[in-house]
Amino acid sequence: MFGVYGAPDVAPLIYRGLFSLQHRGQEGAGIVVSDGQFIQSVKGQGLVSDVYTEQAASLLSGRSLGIGHVRYSTTGSTRIQNVQPLVVECVDGIWAVAHNGNLVNAGELRRMYQEAGAIFQTSTDSEIMVHLLADPMYRSRPHRVARALQQLKGSFSFLVMTRDCVMAARDPLGFKPLSIGKLGTAWVFASETCALRQIGAEYVRDVDPGELVVADSAGLHSTFFSETVPPALSHCVFELVYFARPDSVVFGKNAHLVRVAYGMRLAEEQPVEADVVVAIPDSGNSAALGFARRSGIPLDYGFIRNHYVGRTFIMPDAGARERGTDLKLSTVPEVVSGKRVVVVDDSIVRGTTARRRISALREAGATEVHVRISCPPTAFPCHYGIDFPTREELVAGVKSVDDVRRVIGADSLGYLSEDGLLMPFERPSSFCTACFTGRYPVDPAGAGGKKALEARNGELLLDL
Repeated sequence: MFGVYGAPDVAPLIYRGLFSLQHRGQEGAGIVVSDGQFIQSVKGQGLVSDVYTEQAASLLSGRSLGIGHVRYSTTGSTRIQNVQPLVVECVDGIWAVAHNGNLVNAGELRRMYQEAGAIFQTSTDSEIMVHLLADPMYRSRPHRVARALQQLKGSFSFLVMTRDCVMAARDPLGFKPLSIGKLGTAWVFASETCALRQIGAEYVRDVDPGELVVADSAGLHSTFFSETVPPALSHCVFELVYFARPDSVVFGKNAHLVRVAYGMRLAEEQPVEADVVVAIPDSGNSAALGFARRSGIPLDYGFIRNHYVGRTFIMPDAGARERGTDLKLSTVPEVVSGKRVVVVDDSIVRGTTARRRISALREAGATEVHVRISCPPTAFPCHYGIDFPTREELVAGVKSVDDVRRVIGADSLGYLSEDGLLMPFERPSSFCTACFTGRYPVDPAGAGGKKALEARNGELLLDL
């Protein structure tokens, strides 16, 4: 997500910000802007560059506030209605909403509103926020947005916009990152700090867990909507394992340096005799650098990435992921032929991608392939905003480490320990590790994957 308040022409800034955040979602993109009176919206499926055309730039020009979003579906299928920001007209005007995270009580709230006669236009959990904002119970009372946020359970960072203000909020446990920046007299909000730097904005601070920040004509002001202070935070550690861009500062730490530290610790915990260390680019690059530094084994380019293929992990279906994987990487036989190779990657989820990459290395002449993973086994589904499948689909959810090794065809397989995962942080208890441990900080009962709402409510299929 990316939002700006108080710049003379926000659309190009939002475009550049979303372009820097493209790694967080590739299925759709949208920009909503306002001049203080009228709201304009452009959104569509595909990459930011596909949606923000010259025609869109002309339509959105000259507005002083706006928000944007790139979509990575964890709830709701891939279709145009689910692309955000969601824009709706209530009795008191137009609202736009962008959301990062996953609401575990979305199904419960959706049923409540549907039984009361409400009509939903999407199958995404984010639309729940729209109905809360329009609900007379909250609309007619002070602190309307804060009261609506109090009803939500799970992980969320929100950007909410009216015709004359931009609001930003994070859930009380702080699952997802959301930062505040300053560009001259304008206020900027971004899911990652790399997007702030892209437009020349200065990082000010993060939106605090449980905080609602409002940027309007009076400046920047905030309130806390959480009624109780949680005993501990639950920052998503997978943001630092994989999701965030390496040049971003997430939860107070630079993602690249954390991953280098993971690689160094991995070399200590899972040593191996080998001739060359090879990263799975790009997400394994930093950990591979750390592994090579600590082990003394040379680092080289055994894989070359085709940068015209996006992130395969966040592609919406298995077929797209497999096709993307085949196009994304090619081996360099001259680097690996006749050598014992250590392959460093950030994670193994389903195992199919790892098996194809190991097979490619053997075809290129590697004599041994040893796999080292810079996080613990991913054994449990995520209910807070990462599209991990059910436990039965997770290869480490149903198999031992040695069984996984056999599935992927490696000579050896070693994972980073849970202690190693939390080692870089001053407050290890502040991080959610549910996908590795099964210890869920918010009860996921009633939550589901991206097909859950369709399965319960049926799917509206429109050819748009």
